[in-house]
Amino acid sequence: MAVEGTMVAKMRNMGESCCAANRVFVHTSVAEEFASRLAARMAALTVGPGTEPGTDVGPLIDVAGRSKAHDLVRDAVKRGATVLTGGELPEGPGCFYPPTVLAGIAPDSAIIDTEIFGPVAAIRTFETEDEAVAAANDTEFGLAAYLFTQNLDRSLRVAERLESGMIGINTVLVSNPAAPFGGVKQSGLGCEGGRVGIDEFLEYKYLAVPVGA
Repeated sequence: MAVEGTMVAKMRNMGESCCAANRVFVHTSVAEEFASRLAARMAALTVGPGTEPGTDVGPLIDVAGRSKAHDLVRDAVKRGATVLTGGELPEGPGCFYPPTVLAGIAPDSAIIDTEIFGPVAAIRTFETEDEAVAAANDTEFGLAAYLFTQNLDRSLRVAERLESGMIGINTVLVSNPAAPFGGVKQSGLGCEGGRVGIDEFLEYKYLAVPVGA
């Protein structure tokens, strides 16, 4: 479930989504298997024009967007990351970039605190819950986070500690017209959607009336 969820969270609109997952934290006990399965799924995707039948991954928005994604990959590799699939600029016209999986991301890699906006999954490992939460919160952004676990108590406990406006627990589909959509930190102020979102469009008038005057 976590691999398929990561695929959806990462590859929505080729990763060019405000809610796309940037960093993927995986416990060391399952990291190798997870990375292998994710790389296999990503490598099986077909890159090409969206107008052609069978295409899974279309082009990025422009040359600058593709260059940004590739620069982040190259920086991560320079600092010790391993490319499990992708990571190379394709030949030919267009702003295409292959689905890429990186493992062994160093904490000082630029990809750690930069919005990728491309089909690149950066995997980091953790040993303890505290370590995972601290690493997840170590960013100026806080729009959406996704948490996969079989332990309900842990899911609620970790969700309370994550600095994010929206959190999907065992799901990556957090957008809902009936629910507030918004983030914290540098991911914006206020929300849209739901009753909370309606409040953003209202003006409140306060009337003070003395009692017993």
